[in-house]
Amino acid sequence: MQAEHTTLEPAEPPVFTALPQGCTNFKLRQLMRRVANHYDAEMAKCGLKTTQYSLLSHVLTLGPIRPGDLAVAMKMDASTLTRNLRPLVDAGWVTLEAGADARSRLAHITDAGRDKRAEAKLHWKAAQLALNETLGAERVQALHALVDESMDLLAALPAQEVGHDE
Repeated sequence: MQAEHTTLEPAEPPVFTALPQGCTNFKLRQLMRRVANHYDAEMAKCGLKTTQYSLLSHVLTLGPIRPGDLAVAMKMDASTLTRNLRPLVDAGWVTLEAGADARSRLAHITDAGRDKRAEAKLHWKAAQLALNETLGAERVQALHALVDESMDLLAALPAQEVGHDE
């Protein structure tokens, strides 16, 4: 009599759903500081901060524009925008001129502002290309997609702006 031989199928490994560890806010801030420092170092070569480059770019693209509308377009509060706009006006790169009525003003980019933005764009591009090379283009694209998707999902939360804008 022969013993019956059975083969046992390997069991499926148990699936453990691990919760994220650590503080998401802290991790994102660490990443943001590292990325911001990279861009800031390159932008400093032309005498601008990255926030100033972004502001010049928005005024160039959207202007002439009311500061309130510019703040909305850049997703920052009006007081932060006013604070960030002041050095650009002082440098002669942006002007605030009278709008349609006595109470409104419009932000315009000047010729000097266009020149400064063109110079800064070369430095921004160098920073972007270096980041793409360091992280890899696929990772940068995946990061952009994850950020965009996360922003869309977070848009459903009630806005609780406290003024932590750039």
